Amino acid sequence: MTSNATINGRLCLLLHAHLPFVRHPEHPRFLEEDWLFEAITETYVPILVMSERLRDEGVPFRLALTLSPPLCEMLADSMLQDRYGAHLASRIELVDRERHRGTHRAVVETYHRLFHQAHDIFERRNGRRLIGAFKSLQDSGHLEILTSGATHGFLPNMGRPEAVNAQVAVAVENYKGHFGRAPRGIWLPECGYAPGLDKALAANGIEWFVVDSHGIVNGSRVARRGLYAPVRTPSGVAVFARDRESSKQVWSAKEGYPGDGVYREFYRDLGYDGDYEYIKPYLHPDGVRRNVGLKYHRITGEVPLHLKEPYDPAAAEAKAEEHAENFVFNRVQQARWLKEKLGAVPTVLSPYDAELFGHWWFEGPRFLEAVARRMGRPSSEVVLISPSEVLKIENRLQTLEPSISTWGDRGYAEVWLNGANDWMIRHQHRAEDRMVELARRRPDAAGLERRALTQAARELLLAQSSDWAFLITVGTASPYAHRRFREHASRFIRLADMVERGEVVERELREIEERDSIFQELDYRVYA
Repeated sequence: MTSNATINGRLCLLLHAHLPFVRHPEHPRFLEEDWLFEAITETYVPILVMSERLRDEGVPFRLALTLSPPLCEMLADSMLQDRYGAHLASRIELVDRERHRGTHRAVVETYHRLFHQAHDIFERRNGRRLIGAFKSLQDSGHLEILTSGATHGFLPNMGRPEAVNAQVAVAVENYKGHFGRAPRGIWLPECGYAPGLDKALAANGIEWFVVDSHGIVNGSRVARRGLYAPVRTPSGVAVFARDRESSKQVWSAKEGYPGDGVYREFYRDLGYDGDYEYIKPYLHPDGVRRNVGLKYHRITGEVPLHLKEPYDPAAAEAKAEEHAENFVFNRVQQARWLKEKLGAVPTVLSPYDAELFGHWWFEGPRFLEAVARRMGRPSSEVVLISPSEVLKIENRLQTLEPSISTWGDRGYAEVWLNGANDWMIRHQHRAEDRMVELARRRPDAAGLERRALTQAARELLLAQSSDWAFLITVGTASPYAHRRFREHASRFIRLADMVERGEVVERELREIEERDSIFQELDYRVYA
């Protein structure tokens, strides 16, 4: 924080980094693993580099960052690390060929720096241990890393408190293994809250979480300082509310900064524009044209893709600086007004999906760094702060029960419970009932039975991932999401049947363990 004596506001920037657990050792290359590889190159490494640069230059800044348990497990997985290394080598080869072609020179140089930066950070400087680099930033006090549900399961849809507790408890233990301490905060998957869920958070040592604004507005009593101070649930866990004004300025593709015509166009890519025989070696083995990450055009406006104009990186970077200046100006005006109305320094919490910055909005990391530098000036009226630091200052919190809420479309649960995906819920609830019964009846399982019960718990957790219901609702990778849920539910049933019959087939169990290897520290008795 700055030493400025006149602080009119505090800003908590929270980036939520999460991807579903996608790991397919049964295939030499698997298309959906590219979700991770693209996010590492375009989002996680740029955020890491930005944060390290600010730290090394002595710029006072604080960011909050979710690294969800599935994401941490994938970043630490040696097979996925090898595959990312191969993916990165392929992209570096492609961009080197593009340099020799001599077209789109300025943009090609931008990608050359991007891919080589990722290679340097991943291979040379951190020995493939990206989690360790983020941990170092937390240890130095510049990042506050929070956890999420174990597999990002949508907690309001769970039928048993034991299932909710397992999602939280497994996440906490996994966090301890990766970061060497317990998490203070948790990002509830999809920001989904329902009254009573705070009991599981409190039982597992969680100190704070976030709800969307209507979770506080529609809470059990009027919040005296509205959305601009944390409150406390009946179980004693602090709650921060999302500020919609600052969120919309960044989040909205139409009204927010990312939709500006000068920024890079995401949907036009060399994978479609390039000569097929030239681009084919960089496509998936099925040969279908897809994005390869090299995009040479700008948003331009509401025109067809083939009419998009060439991208100018220098102009886009200048625009990101301009938008950062505007964002900070707006936060200052907001803070002054709120401080006068509330009679106290307001806390504004602005959460975003981390993948917005770099992956979807290519210039997003540049924007974040510019915001941090401006708010780090001694003259800044608004300072960047972490939620846990706010709780050291705001130590007398009003108690109220937030209402059911999410940050999904229309603000409630219909994204994760609708006519397209409601068939999943009955299978999920039956598996929850069965897992609790198995754990209670067999508290001292050993050998193959213990391994089978542990793997059954993994399969249930993986089936609960909110990503499957979300992908089915939006129609993106819907067949894959259908298949993943059915596979995990089926494996759970097979394993539970083996345990109940007393006939665990070691070969079949080992095959499932190798495929779904998440949470090696898992103890199935978390369900008991």
